[in-house]
Amino acid sequence: MTETSQVVRQLLTQWGSGDPEALNELVPLVYVELRHIAQNHLRDERPGHTLQPTALVHEAYVRLAGQNPPDLRDRIHFLGVAARVMRQVLIDHARTKYAQKRGGRQEKLSLDEAQATCIEKPGIMVRIDDALNQLERHDARKAKLVEMHFFGGLTAEESAVLVKLNAQSVRRELRVAQAWLQRELSSPSGGASGRLGQPQQP
Repeated sequence: MTETSQVVRQLLTQWGSGDPEALNELVPLVYVELRHIAQNHLRDERPGHTLQPTALVHEAYVRLAGQNPPDLRDRIHFLGVAARVMRQVLIDHARTKYAQKRGGRQEKLSLDEAQATCIEKPGIMVRIDDALNQLERHDARKAKLVEMHFFGGLTAEESAVLVKLNAQSVRRELRVAQAWLQRELSSPSGGASGRLGQPQQP
């Protein structure tokens, strides 16, 4: 374990024990990674958009500082939580913009298009969030893996640490989750809400 990793663990412990200053000391140590996650969330935004990576990291920090500290084990665990908070910031933003437009016909949407969707298309972002919430009701772990991998930018190996699986199992669960989400997003009526099965073999 590197010296920085040891410091991060110590600060996470202090934050979890109720020391708010620990979070202030922690963020600079992982800022580059937090900004990378934010850039991954905002990769398809037009230049000059109000929500830039720095602003998204700041908003995530404000939310983390304002909630009860979660039980975090290490740097990867913290980044996974931060990725989820950032996505929720964007979803809240999208739902606010979409509130007056809901109820129209939903078009078919591929998973690739969903991953490339920007926050200037709030209706699609809301559909993605609804699909992930539906997946979470069926299988919370698969939903968490999708969130960490596609929206948080974590590798299969990093995700494996968080969910206590090997990387091969993580990749297999991601394939199942992707197949389920693709059916959900490609159906205008959202008709993939049945059981999660194994993906079809190519």
